[in-house]
Amino acid sequence: MSKPNLKFQTKVDQKEDILMGKVYYDQDGHIEAIQDKVIAIIGYGNQGRSQALNMRDSGAKHIIVGSIHDESWNAANADGFQTYSIPEAAKKADILFLLLPDEVAPEIYEKDIAPNLHPGAALNFASGYNITYGFIKPAADLDVIMVAPRMIGKGVRETYENGTGFPTFVVINQDATGHAKEIAVGLAKALGSTKAGAIEVTFNDETYLDLMSEQAIWPLIMNVMVTAFDFFHEKGLPAEAILTEMYMSKEPMVMMEKMADMGLFKQLPLHSRTSQYGQLSRFKMVDNSSMRKFIEEQYNNIVNGNFAKEWEEVKAAGMKKFDELWAETEQLPISQVEAEVRKNLSGGKHAE
Repeated sequence: MSKPNLKFQTKVDQKEDILMGKVYYDQDGHIEAIQDKVIAIIGYGNQGRSQALNMRDSGAKHIIVGSIHDESWNAANADGFQTYSIPEAAKKADILFLLLPDEVAPEIYEKDIAPNLHPGAALNFASGYNITYGFIKPAADLDVIMVAPRMIGKGVRETYENGTGFPTFVVINQDATGHAKEIAVGLAKALGSTKAGAIEVTFNDETYLDLMSEQAIWPLIMNVMVTAFDFFHEKGLPAEAILTEMYMSKEPMVMMEKMADMGLFKQLPLHSRTSQYGQLSRFKMVDNSSMRKFIEEQYNNIVNGNFAKEWEEVKAAGMKKFDELWAETEQLPISQVEAEVRKNLSGGKHAE
């Protein structure tokens, strides 16, 4: 396994000691850079389908899909795309989108894709994981780029159709042809992301930030929810009231949207002054030293490759630990009452 670079390498401007990255917009991208190229989608799931449809609607003329004979093959045909085996699609591709899950992509790349890509083709990733940790090593005669939507597949399509677009990470990792950047930003525009902004980063940047969200930020949030539920339950409060207040009302979803639109703290005036004072004053009371330590530990394990090694060992052992972790969550009190609470809050109609 190659050792990841420990430093974020994004080209930046300095602004009050905060690193600000390069962002590309509609005027920076040109559909002409990609519209006549054969674009092969490998992985026609939620992301693959949305990205293929968006690019076709933007004027890309030659989009094909590489797949095994399964539901995705049938779905691509139903959407009007020519479908081929993965090796056949790779042979035809000028640009290949590798949209397979990280854990299966290396084997398929090595077996079906790498031997069939022609020199000068562009290999586009949606995740930096396999490049950062050296599980995929593209040939030197390929352009290696990443156009990675920061949006779920359904949202990629919906925001394209409503004209708002979605943010994307863009990476130019290897420029064999001298046109890698032109192709990457052209793809970002064809996908619809330059309406919102395509942010230039590195493969390592994307990998570290993505894994840190999953391994540091969300575990902390989930721990807060579980701990708070247990506490309120011990105090005798009903489960329906606890979960409604915490997240089942979907108020946090609205708050997150307002944070994105207005700012983490600047959305607070939408709340009562009692709420504003409570949040601001208690924010300063939290001892975040242990939280900071936890975040730093996860970052170090990601950067030094320990997590990637751990995950490989879990997969090699037949995913036993993975299944055990899921089983443990099912035993938590919060998990055991969620379905019943949802049923009670929907007129008794739905248990799931």
